[in-house]
Amino acid sequence: MPGKRAPRPKIVCRPLTPARWNDLTTLFGRNGACSGCWCMFFRQSGSEFNASHGAPNRAAFRRIVHSGRPTGVIAYVDGEPAGWCAVAPREDYPRLARSRILEPVDERPAWAVTCFFVKAGYRGLGLNPPLLEAAVGFASRHGARLIEGYPIDPKRAISNMEGYHGLVSTFREAGFREVARRSPIRPIMRLEPRRHG
Repeated sequence: MPGKRAPRPKIVCRPLTPARWNDLTTLFGRNGACSGCWCMFFRQSGSEFNASHGAPNRAAFRRIVHSGRPTGVIAYVDGEPAGWCAVAPREDYPRLARSRILEPVDERPAWAVTCFFVKAGYRGLGLNPPLLEAAVGFASRHGARLIEGYPIDPKRAISNMEGYHGLVSTFREAGFREVARRSPIRPIMRLEPRRHG
């Protein structure tokens, strides 16, 4: 029928668990999301990461997932794995502590949202906001009292690769507020999630 709209895709986000490992490998593909990263960039030193692209990073991340430690959430679109948001306690990401731009603002324990990945073919569906909402909920259910993000505040059009930290606008709409900015385009933003009980 002319003018009939396509049905809106059903978007559901779920935590990554060992049982969902194959969904993550489907999502990340042979390239491990980006250049063999397998979401290990913030978990390693520069030299470790440079030596571990591809299969070593895949194996390392699989061990973390199968250990039961928190790693992030997967977005499913009509049942297919389509997007990813990494979230874990900040101490799980040693690269943050060593970063001049992203080092801790203070000693308060926090969880960190470090990256997003949306598979080609699903970009443009607006998956980052529901992924961030799911990441906040996941962290909160695991006891997080403070959640940080390190989004980009671009001054020009950016590529998907450049935007993997997420955008300031997405974090702001989710209730995060800026608490530090050591780079013109990379603020540190924080959210204290509502406590339920």
